[in-house]
Amino acid sequence: MATAEHIPGRKGHTLADWRPEDPAFWEHGGRAIARRNLWISIPCLLLAFSVWMVWSVVVAKLPAVGFDYSTGQLFWLASLPGLSGATLRIFYSFMVPIFGGRLWTTISTASLLLPALGIGFAVQNPDTSYAWFLLLALMCGFGGGNFASSMANIAYFFPKKQKGNALALNAGLGNLGVSVMQFVVPLVITMGVFGAVGGAPQTLQDGEALWLQNAGFVWVPFIALAAIAAWFGMNDIADAKASLSDQLTILKRKHNWIMCVLYTGTFGSFIGYSAGFPLLMKTQFPVVDALQFAFLGPLVGALSRAGTGWISDRFGGGRVTFWTFLGMIVAVLGVIWFLPLRDGAGSFWGFFACFMALFFLTGVGNASTFQMIPSIMRQEVPRLRPDLDEAAKLKQSEMESAAIIAFTSAIAAYGAFFIPKFYGTSIELTGGPAAALWGFAAFYALCVAITWAFYTRKNAPVPC
Repeated sequence: MATAEHIPGRKGHTLADWRPEDPAFWEHGGRAIARRNLWISIPCLLLAFSVWMVWSVVVAKLPAVGFDYSTGQLFWLASLPGLSGATLRIFYSFMVPIFGGRLWTTISTASLLLPALGIGFAVQNPDTSYAWFLLLALMCGFGGGNFASSMANIAYFFPKKQKGNALALNAGLGNLGVSVMQFVVPLVITMGVFGAVGGAPQTLQDGEALWLQNAGFVWVPFIALAAIAAWFGMNDIADAKASLSDQLTILKRKHNWIMCVLYTGTFGSFIGYSAGFPLLMKTQFPVVDALQFAFLGPLVGALSRAGTGWISDRFGGGRVTFWTFLGMIVAVLGVIWFLPLRDGAGSFWGFFACFMALFFLTGVGNASTFQMIPSIMRQEVPRLRPDLDEAAKLKQSEMESAAIIAFTSAIAAYGAFFIPKFYGTSIELTGGPAAALWGFAAFYALCVAITWAFYTRKNAPVPC
């Protein structure tokens, strides 16, 4: 029988008493509330990723509907959402402790309506300028920013032993938005699903009808429903409140910056490959209908992230991260091997299989690196703040862990800009993407060395 002291205290939607590490508290109400917030957060994040990455499909269709842009211009459109999304994440990283998770999730989800509606109207007008498309691409970054605040928010709800799996589910199923978008958009743009309200189709040179506006419009009703669900169904945690200056303490933490590098290697790769995969396939294997396969990469990466969080909880995030980066080096070398280099035709299926391995490994690494952060700060805060009592050390480590999770996600998200841009630059300068891929392999080798030196070798400074 639950006692009153074990039932989470509430003041409206605010949880005045939140003790997830207390087993009795967790069993008698805490777990149910945490799960409800998680299962509302996930679809909000899924929609955010869908809108963030929608240009990865739209840009591949713009020339077909009459927008005559160069390959370089198209790669710019594919990469700019990554630039703005990563930059917004830096600010979004600190928003939950200031505004509360419920209010901020509602606002940030509702903001996705702007680029979704904007794309829907812009692609119907053949006079839409390239500058306006650039602005819309930047606005899609609203979706990218949401990840940082979402992960920081969910980190507060779960106890340490379940935090890795909860964050993996939130991120992994949220990341699934990329795959959902790359599967749904190619379908909905071939039919007038909104009737006359959605606007007239564009007629292609072969006479085929295309409703490219549906790439934006299809998300509008779901975004509205998700924002309403967040407002009425989520909670704020009173103890999660913190000022900006309190959170900025993480900028002095060495391991914050180390984890930024490692998470860039995992999540930065996942989101960068997702953004550039359709256009890369189209440029390297033009006879293949790339859009029918593009969604599989993000799908594999998202599901592997959601499904492998328990591995890091069991074996240690540092160890899993180390072996993941070694595997990513091998997979990248495989991609290079199967490219149509020089006069060779290459092998699409070999290229595709190696990319699927890369996506799978990025998902595993995404889960393992985020599992490492709370473990690292549980060890570091007592060393850095010996003046605090045990309860205060726990609270400080939780606050810093949540802020570091959000901040590292912000830095890593720049992969969504740099990877497509490096592809474009490599193709312009060398005629192919191999130079960019060799650079990615070298970066993964650096990540292997960093993980070994700080976290997995014998007598590592912070074993995890």
